[in-house]
Amino acid sequence: MPMDRAALADFLTRRRDALQPSDVGLTAGPRRRAPGLRREEIAHLTGMSVDYYARLEQARSPQPSTQMLQALARTLRLSRDETDHLHRLAGHPAPDRTGSSRHVRPVLLHVLDQLDDCAAFVCSDLDEVLAQNRLSVLLQGDHSGRTGLRASSTYTWFTEPGAQDGIVAEDRPEHSRVRVADLRATWSRRHGDADVRSLVDALVADSPEFAQIWERHEVGVKHLQHKRFVHPRIGELTVDCETLATDEDGQRLIILGAAPGTDAHGKLQLLRVLGDQSLEV
Repeated sequence: MPMDRAALADFLTRRRDALQPSDVGLTAGPRRRAPGLRREEIAHLTGMSVDYYARLEQARSPQPSTQMLQALARTLRLSRDETDHLHRLAGHPAPDRTGSSRHVRPVLLHVLDQLDDCAAFVCSDLDEVLAQNRLSVLLQGDHSGRTGLRASSTYTWFTEPGAQDGIVAEDRPEHSRVRVADLRATWSRRHGDADVRSLVDALVADSPEFAQIWERHEVGVKHLQHKRFVHPRIGELTVDCETLATDEDGQRLIILGAAPGTDAHGKLQLLRVLGDQSLEV
């Protein structure tokens, strides 16, 4: 399937012009003359260089990867049909719709942008982080761009050194138990799917801790209502955890926040300020 650079450039430009700063959580400044978002804003939100994005709109870029296209689709708030169209223009087949969807609906992305005093993210039923708001990145790290088994935060939790360091030590066993029980529920729903089998098989082989908990055959363990994080810049904080499931797509919206006036809320706002300052340096 050849890449149609001219059509891709036109489509990206028109979708960028159709977005307003408020659609993606930005504030419109007084010097904004043209409608829509600027190229540098799209590039920053997507995690690519301004030069690369400019080349896409100028019809002179190399073929973008499917990971980059998915990130662009999220930034531009594309529907499923528009996302499929974007892939085809770039010379890739439309994303596979079997199993759990990796397409985050625009309304969920809008919710993420509006939750500016909470950390929020959308994940798949394999704990692949599909979208994060700014505060989630600052609190938990940037999970974008991960591929293969590492795309699943459950896989990295059990297999990568230091992956559990962001959680208070005495709480980690319960976090592990909840993760395994959630994955067991996913396995029960669609254990015939290759992505589920591959993840479970790899975890059993690579993590004795996972294998031991997996043998308990627990499903539907109650999710933690509070999580205690340990952050290198703001120390320990306890946040409320709310999980909203979207069964149709096998996705969950996770919100981590605290009531205004509490110590945890103050620390989250401090983290946001510190993060913004670090970006300006």
